[in-house]
Amino acid sequence: MQNSASTQAERVLIDWLRTWKGPGDPHGVAMVNCSLFFEKQLHQFDAIVWTPTSCVVIEAEALVEHVSGELEVPLDGPWRVGSQVVSLEGGRRNPLDSSRAHTYALQGWLADRGLGQRVVQGVVLVVPPRGSSVRLRQLWSDPGLQVVVGDRHQHLAEYLDALTSMGRAQWTTNEVAMAFRGLNLLPYLPSPQDLVAEGFGGPVDTTLWRGGPQQAQAESFREEMTQLEQDAARPTSMAMPWYSPWELYPTEPGEMDLRQGAKRIVLAVGMLVAVAWLLWFVITAIVQFGPG
Repeated sequence: MQNSASTQAERVLIDWLRTWKGPGDPHGVAMVNCSLFFEKQLHQFDAIVWTPTSCVVIEAEALVEHVSGELEVPLDGPWRVGSQVVSLEGGRRNPLDSSRAHTYALQGWLADRGLGQRVVQGVVLVVPPRGSSVRLRQLWSDPGLQVVVGDRHQHLAEYLDALTSMGRAQWTTNEVAMAFRGLNLLPYLPSPQDLVAEGFGGPVDTTLWRGGPQQAQAESFREEMTQLEQDAARPTSMAMPWYSPWELYPTEPGEMDLRQGAKRIVLAVGMLVAVAWLLWFVITAIVQFGPG
């Protein structure tokens, strides 16, 4: 995360993001109160959430009045509950315009860096005052732009979980790191270990953490991965049973003991003779006493 919240809706959003630490909660990383200069325009984001399967631009807005009923949300024009036009904390009548602009800006910025195939979603989180009873009626259908009522944190969690279930292209650890660096958020970039723990996959280029506070963690991660690769490439030796000639009469490093070697050979030959005799006994018994 980055920076502190400036509005009630942003404070609510940050509190929710910080409490999502359980195994059943959405996984990912979040940028809060960050900005992007794209095509000669500054875009201020309330939050950007990356999960392993999605990137979501969140616009957080709070309702000013206590209202109860069905909140009608048109694509253009003011929002209403019945005949009453609702007021938003930021003073805007319809935050969908800025949500669309911010979403398209981030999508274009990512496309310029070779990530145009990744889908960026936009969502407006509407936080009603405590005690309000609001039901959402969204007057359009666009899976890339949604409104979520933020009277409970489960609503936003369910929205993110629904995106996860859609199985969109995976975001890798390197791509998230590149986004943090490109948005000048290197001081807030989590370590590779944390990103992997959140479910981000793919190879890890630890140079993307260079110059940041997690550089030491990234170098430690690289050493761990190198050690794992070496261990995987090393041929595995088969463990000998305790009665093996090589276990009963082991060889000493740097020494040649003919007596130990002779004992190993005699014991190995004896074992082979015993196995051969046992096989002969079993075959003879089958031939002599078997059916037919």
